[in-house]
Amino acid sequence: MGLQTSAANVPEPPKLCALCPRLVEFRDRNRAKAPDWYNGAVPSFGDEAARLLIVGLAPGLNGANRTGRPFTGDFAGDLLYSTLLRYGFARGRYEARPDDGLELVDCMITNAVRCVPPENKPTPAETATCCRFLKGRIAQLPNLAAIVALGRVAHDSTLTAFGCRKAHFAFAHGACHALPAGLALFDSFHCSRYNTNTGRLTPEMFHAVFAAVRDMLPVSTAASRAPARTGMASRPARH
Repeated sequence: MGLQTSAANVPEPPKLCALCPRLVEFRDRNRAKAPDWYNGAVPSFGDEAARLLIVGLAPGLNGANRTGRPFTGDFAGDLLYSTLLRYGFARGRYEARPDDGLELVDCMITNAVRCVPPENKPTPAETATCCRFLKGRIAQLPNLAAIVALGRVAHDSTLTAFGCRKAHFAFAHGACHALPAGLALFDSFHCSRYNTNTGRLTPEMFHAVFAAVRDMLPVSTAASRAPARTGMASRPARH
C-alpha cells in the first residue's frame, strides 16, 4: 500500500483511548449519561481482505458511539449500508444494530476520528492525532485498491496518511484521484442527514460514486463467496 506499519501506527486504538483530552472528557460525560452505550473508540468494521476502504468522519453520538459499529444506528448508516447492499459490497439485512448479521463483502469501513466528538466536529489536532490509526489500518489491508472518502475531513486525513500534498488533490464530490501504489481515492459528500435534507447530496449522487467504484472493482468470485470479517467510471486522474 506504500505504507509501513510501526508501533506508532497500529490499525485500531484501544476502546478507552486517552490520546485526546477533550474527547476523553466528552466520552466520560456520555458514559455517565448512558452507561449501557458503547462509548469508546469505535473499531473498523468489515473484511480484512477488502479491496475497498470507506473512510468516514467520526462516530455519531447516537449512532456508532451507541452501538459500537461504524455508521450503525443513525441516518447516515441507512443510506450507506443500503448503497453497499445495492452494489454488492454487503450482504444480509441492515437493521441498525451490530448483531443484525450484516456482512461486508470486499469492503471495510473506518473513521478518520475514532471517538465521538462534541457536535460531531473534531478539531484539527484530534484529526491529526487519530491519523496514525488510519495509516495503520490502510497498511493492514494487503489487497486495498480503492478508498472512498466521505467528506473533506476524511479526504484530507487520507492524504495525510499517504503523505500527499492536499493542494494537488482537491476535494470534490465524484472526483477520483490517483494515490501512491496505484490506489484510487474517490470523493463523496458525507451521507449525513444534513447533507441529504439540504439537497447537497442525493441518493442518486451517492449511488453514482459507488457505481464508479464497482466499475473499477468488478465482483470477484472469491470475494462474493468469502464471509466478511469484522474487527466513476473513468480512471483516476493523475497528479
